[in-house]
Amino acid sequence: MNVEEKVSIVKSIAEEIVTEEELRELFKSKKKIIAYDGFEPSGNIHIAQGLLRAITVNKLTSTGMHFRFWVADWFAMLNNKLGGDLEKIRIVGEYFIEVWKASGMNLKNVEFIWASDLIMKHPEYWETVLKLSTHATIQRVMRCGQIMGREESTSNPSAQILYPLMQAADIHHLEADIAQLGMDQRKVNMLARDLFPKIGLKAPIAVHHHMLMGLQFKESEKTGVERAIALKMSKSNPESAIFMTDSEEEIFKKFRNAYCPEKSDENNPILEYAKYIVFERFKSIVIKRPEKFGGDLEVKSYDKLRDLFVAGKIHPLDLKNTIASHINQLIKPVREHFENNAKAKKIFAAVKKLQHP
Repeated sequence: MNVEEKVSIVKSIAEEIVTEEELRELFKSKKKIIAYDGFEPSGNIHIAQGLLRAITVNKLTSTGMHFRFWVADWFAMLNNKLGGDLEKIRIVGEYFIEVWKASGMNLKNVEFIWASDLIMKHPEYWETVLKLSTHATIQRVMRCGQIMGREESTSNPSAQILYPLMQAADIHHLEADIAQLGMDQRKVNMLARDLFPKIGLKAPIAVHHHMLMGLQFKESEKTGVERAIALKMSKSNPESAIFMTDSEEEIFKKFRNAYCPEKSDENNPILEYAKYIVFERFKSIVIKRPEKFGGDLEVKSYDKLRDLFVAGKIHPLDLKNTIASHINQLIKPVREHFENNAKAKKIFAAVKKLQHP
């Protein structure tokens, strides 16, 4: 695979690369490239975190990159997830990892690193945080508050100041060349790019992936950041998200009730799921339609699907049922993993107990 092919693969998962030329030079000059993404273990895991992340990681590691997952348990504590109880947070972190094992993620070049473990072993981490803090204004750091799923406010906990500085420090201590995060994390990645040269560190390349909209789309979810906040809040509106252990019945029900404007590809979550998940895992799909409406229709690309839908040749309900069926096929191995694998089954039981004590 040559450099341009590798760049093309990264571009296929990126809504933004800062900068593409730096990425190209990185591929030319470095044999071992490290990319990282982080996650707070909290509650249930939806398909944007599960299936979409597996697709993204597989594409990146196919270029030869080594991918480091930052299991941000201390960050979940700062954000008061699960009451800030690290033992509970650890259980959910293990659950997330089991989901990815079963969701088709190629783990050959993937490493999971727990924040609490690394930071405890490397106290110099705090020196990096302190150095970064001397070059960042309170206002600039506060503007990064959305990475915690919070709007900027003087009533927020002071952890909102510590959190972005720590997240920037993560990049250095994970030795990451690429910070591969969602568009909701853009502000902190740009903070790192600005501050690193001031303390003698090489600025990371930022690769920001697309944020899926919720199934119950609202006008307020038009931008990547707003979608991210909505997704982080989706646990309070479970009908707007497909979770990685949802039953077939739940998946079809949620899709049937989803927003899907007829003959429109604008802000259409069903088409988004088709584009970013289904056609990434299936070469073609079959739209199931009654004979009186033309019968079954094979579609071999997302662009063709979109064109047919916009032209009114595919009914919203037929589209919903077809995409729901394919999403269910992708989630089924995850459900079976938690039913049949003894370790996974035990972890899942503990997670359910946390959700419904």
